[in-house]
Amino acid sequence: MTTPAATISVVIPVKDDAIQLDRCLAALAAQTRRADEIVVVDNGSTDDSAAVARDAGAVVVFVRGGGIPAASAAGYDAASGDVIARLDADCIPARGWLELIERQLAAHPRVAAVTGGARFVDGPRLLRAPLALAYLGAYFGSVGLALGHAPLFGSNFAMRRSAWLAVQREVHRGDEFVHDDMDLSMHVGPRRRIRYVRGLGMGISMRPLFDASAFGTRLHRGFHSLAIHWPHELPWLRAFRRLFRA
Repeated sequence: MTTPAATISVVIPVKDDAIQLDRCLAALAAQTRRADEIVVVDNGSTDDSAAVARDAGAVVVFVRGGGIPAASAAGYDAASGDVIARLDADCIPARGWLELIERQLAAHPRVAAVTGGARFVDGPRLLRAPLALAYLGAYFGSVGLALGHAPLFGSNFAMRRSAWLAVQREVHRGDEFVHDDMDLSMHVGPRRRIRYVRGLGMGISMRPLFDASAFGTRLHRGFHSLAIHWPHELPWLRAFRRLFRA
């Protein structure tokens, strides 16, 4: 008797990013393993993001206010797949993105979530590779130390629906200043395994790096996302619980 293949839902939060969303949805349509469901969460857009999503056959969920944490959580709640994959509206997934997610989770049944890195698809060509290495290296290195395990990268991850159901009432979905992927990482780990997968390809925009105000806000949000969990979730305590799965 063969085990039925897992179904995959893809969640995409969006606000006033219709052109980039259309490009993202086209890349999802070209996947070697197509999504069983795409959920686009419109977080108060004034452009035609919702229409673009509907035209591509996506389920559209509307959230007014609350920022990305509320939008992401609403998308995960609405997703019906056994696996919930997440990317942003300005992302371009590699053609084998969902196929590799499916393969990795099937090969590692004890893993609750998988995540990967990214490359920049815009901005000065000569700066794309070194800036991506610095940006993602800083994120995975610093946040990994703060968590005591690998973090989820919000533009490129997938989790089992069972993992979301276990933490959906714990995440800070009502705090729009929280860094939603860091907050989710806090709650999924350390009792559940997060696996970093090399080759889980994702193209992302360099836009945030050229907005000094937005970049500073990201850093502030990151520290806030950690501090609201302290002292119970200090990194050495989390590492201890990860070691013993307590």
